[in-house]
Amino acid sequence: MAEAKTKTTAQKAAPKSTAAPKKSPATKPAAAPKTATKAATAKKPAAEKPAAAAKKATTTRTKKSAPAKLKPGPEELYRMIQTAAYFIAERNGFAGDSKEYWAQAEAQILSLVG
Repeated sequence: MAEAKTKTTAQKAAPKSTAAPKKSPATKPAAAPKTATKAATAKKPAAEKPAAAAKKATTTRTKKSAPAKLKPGPEELYRMIQTAAYFIAERNGFAGDSKEYWAQAEAQILSLVG
């Protein structure tokens, strides 16, 4: 642990850099008063708030109830069929025709993907 705290000779010999001079506050642009923006947003009619809340609630419900289906690309679909064909062949002891295994796997994967 003491080794981590000790400095190397190169670190000791290196001069420390001085901090960059700070800019004076006079060069910063003046900020707009925050009270004016709050007052403008606070004057919304009370009738709009429940309608906006109702719209938001209905849109979130539709997103949760209907998840989007993602279709695999051609390369991913090929890999899925290839893996399924291997397991079908393994289940049959690799005794049958590989084209038949492929056709069975293709039918299974395409029925799952939709």
